[in-house]
Amino acid sequence: MPLPELGRFFEDHLRHFVMPFWMKHAVDEKGGINTCITDEGTITSYDKLMWSQLRAVYTFSALYNRIEPRQEWLDIATQIFQFCAKYGRDDQGQWLFRVTRDGEPIEGATSIFSDGFALKGFSEYFRATGDENAKRLAMETYHNVQQRLAKPGSYKTDPEPIPPGMKAHAISMIFSAAFFELSEATGNQDVAQAALYQANQVMDVFRRPEKKAILELVELDDTLQDSPAGRSVVPGHALESMWFQIHQFRKRGMMDRVAQCVECIRWHIEKGWDPEYGGILLTIDVEGKTPVYGTFHDAKVWWPVTEAMYALLLAHTICGEPWCLDWYWKVHEVAFKYYPVPEHGEWTQRLDRHFNKITDVVALPVKDPFHLPRALILCVELLKNL
Repeated sequence: MPLPELGRFFEDHLRHFVMPFWMKHAVDEKGGINTCITDEGTITSYDKLMWSQLRAVYTFSALYNRIEPRQEWLDIATQIFQFCAKYGRDDQGQWLFRVTRDGEPIEGATSIFSDGFALKGFSEYFRATGDENAKRLAMETYHNVQQRLAKPGSYKTDPEPIPPGMKAHAISMIFSAAFFELSEATGNQDVAQAALYQANQVMDVFRRPEKKAILELVELDDTLQDSPAGRSVVPGHALESMWFQIHQFRKRGMMDRVAQCVECIRWHIEKGWDPEYGGILLTIDVEGKTPVYGTFHDAKVWWPVTEAMYALLLAHTICGEPWCLDWYWKVHEVAFKYYPVPEHGEWTQRLDRHFNKITDVVALPVKDPFHLPRALILCVELLKNL
């Protein structure tokens, strides 16, 4: 379909298929949002993973900021924000991993990624409301995170621990974006410089042009490790990371870096695509060796597909080369053939290599309102601006 029509398709899918699932089944009258939930909308636990709560603050705020200033969306963002602000941190200012429905801690600060999602969520919420409390919490989180990032090994990264003696692309990836979004929301130049530092880590340490890949893990001294961990590539992470970096580099006018990011998008859609069955593999070995690092490495989970859709459309708007849309439509066909759940709305989040549903937990026992609605929001914005 023509790209303007594609934009209308995305907006309709977002408004009438994806978000109604969350608003019908998941918003908790006692505070926060329920994400331990099945594809059918059945709540399996009222525990609140703070990771999910903070991502939901972002999503409902972004809907209000970027799609339509609908009060209902802002009200939901506000009540989730209030739950997080009241119950989400420990006495050291670090964001917890899991609390009860009533906000009592179950698991402590076992993932610095929760802090990254706090930065993203509160930056978007501050844009929507001008709430100084959101800005204060975000800045406190920023300073807390910077102290911990300066000491590798001082923080945990559940649900995927970093192997001893290594550092992870995922850390620089998430904080390049989280710091950038905070700097854009607040105008703070120290935060902006921290964002650029993490973006350059992605491009200069984890991006390896000789392998045409972004490696997930390298040694602490930036050297490579010839092991399953050291050879691991997560195509979805690479695609997501590259659109993160494009947003920042383009704002700074660093178009040579933007071109490198576009090149990386092509590398990873080509490397990550399953040549036999189609779809994007969760993890690959950059040398094609076995075993491949991590469990469920050949799964076809939903989030790499959503990140690929936006990354490829963004690459198209930058370079206009035929491969961008050729690959986009291959991804689109797989995405809308296998993942939507017609009876209930939203997408199923865990499929195996053959696109059969996985009932086992992959990473976290949650279904989040994040990757899919965020990708749709960004695609709608992008296509409206063409």
